[in-house]
Amino acid sequence: MNLIDSHLHAIASDTLKYPKSPIGGHQSAWSQSHPVDAEGVIKALDAAGIAKAVVVQASTVYGHDNSYVVDTVRAYPERLVGVYSIDALAPDAVERIDHWEAQGLHGFRLFTTGTTMPGQSDWLGHKDSYPAWAHAEKIGIPVCLQMTMQGLPTLRTLLEHFPKSRVLLDHCARPDLDDGAPYKAAQALFDMAQFGGVHLKLTNRTLAAATEGHSNPATFLEKLVSTFGAERIAWGSNFPAAEGSLHELVATARDVLSSLSKDQQAMIFGGTVERIYPALAGVAA
Repeated sequence: MNLIDSHLHAIASDTLKYPKSPIGGHQSAWSQSHPVDAEGVIKALDAAGIAKAVVVQASTVYGHDNSYVVDTVRAYPERLVGVYSIDALAPDAVERIDHWEAQGLHGFRLFTTGTTMPGQSDWLGHKDSYPAWAHAEKIGIPVCLQMTMQGLPTLRTLLEHFPKSRVLLDHCARPDLDDGAPYKAAQALFDMAQFGGVHLKLTNRTLAAATEGHSNPATFLEKLVSTFGAERIAWGSNFPAAEGSLHELVATARDVLSSLSKDQQAMIFGGTVERIYPALAGVAA
């Protein structure tokens, strides 16, 4: 199986060349306690048997300065592609999209919640962001959304305005799974399947949430795949924000996803993200 990680981060040791400017005003705890730089990411990929990965801008470290992601993917173009962060409300948002795309990155991330910004920011869907959404829809740029389920009604409105948009919900939009099947508390997430451009990042964070309360991972995965289809779900480790080595995170994901068919596993562990980021295609296992 050609393993591809759809969601990990790289943190530079050189803080002079790559100054910190975290969204939310303070740096995330994980990036301070166990950061991993570009070289470390490649070593971790090798140890875990992962062919290639998507390096997502560490918004809680660098904000909208994506310089380190650029330099990381340039250093290892045969293994990595990069996703950049933007301020979608900025007057020059479209120009910044074009700038980072020209630097070799693929697709942007909107950060509306996280460890340094609990809750759901209310700027998602603001009309000042429409030019960025329109530009992404026109060119076919995928949009990663770091958000909670509270933002899904706003996302629905955005997708009604920009129906051809392709979005990836980081951590499956952080659903509440404690109630277990039929997962009524997460129904708003499953309802998003009606929008064909909505894709899910099934990260180890989500897999861990599926073990809590009355939830059973196999039951959750069965509903997720039957609702969205494996071709709209991509596994991501969230390394090194997630606890444990990348090798351990892969082992956990393999174990949890073993309840799915081989074809479904192959799609979630690589096929889906290759479709979203064509630069990943053709990598040997």
